[in-house]
Amino acid sequence: MAINPHYHHNGEQLADELMIIEAAKRDPEQFAPLYEKYYRQIFNYVHQRLTSKDTAFDITGQVFLKALTNLDRYQFKGVPFASWLYRIAHNEVMQLYRTQKDKRAINADIGDLRFICEENDSPFFEEYIPAIKQLVQKLDHDDLQLVELRYFEKRPFKEIAEILDITEVNAKVRMYRIIEKLKKSLSKLKL
Repeated sequence: MAINPHYHHNGEQLADELMIIEAAKRDPEQFAPLYEKYYRQIFNYVHQRLTSKDTAFDITGQVFLKALTNLDRYQFKGVPFASWLYRIAHNEVMQLYRTQKDKRAINADIGDLRFICEENDSPFFEEYIPAIKQLVQKLDHDDLQLVELRYFEKRPFKEIAEILDITEVNAKVRMYRIIEKLKKSLSKLKL
């Protein structure tokens, strides 16, 4: 799977970002570059999971407010600062689902669905698209979250683990099980 450079950083970029974070810990006004860098990513992540754009704006605002007010708790773990923001966003979206029973939105294109098959050495046919979409929509929220992060956003397992607060091995094992479940369900369909 091709790495999405939009989400990934090299060592120098991580070091530069860490300097900005440390400055923001001392002076909250220094948080602005992080906000500007990640606002669109976090908004898109939240909006992809909700049916209401207004709610997505509200949740995204909450994510950055929580990040700023809890910045002193942030610990660098060798992944972009965005991973911490995504974890906050994930928690905020989950809280919304629990309190408002908001309907979960899923946004994927053909390329995203193709990756699910190709990365797992399964043939992909255009006729599979409706079936794959239907099977993905039936996944429970945690499994769907893994699929979205891995295939729709093309994130490495290290970042997925950080976002979901699980081990990298756990993320890989869970993804393997999800893919096996999807393959099994897909093989039962008559296309």
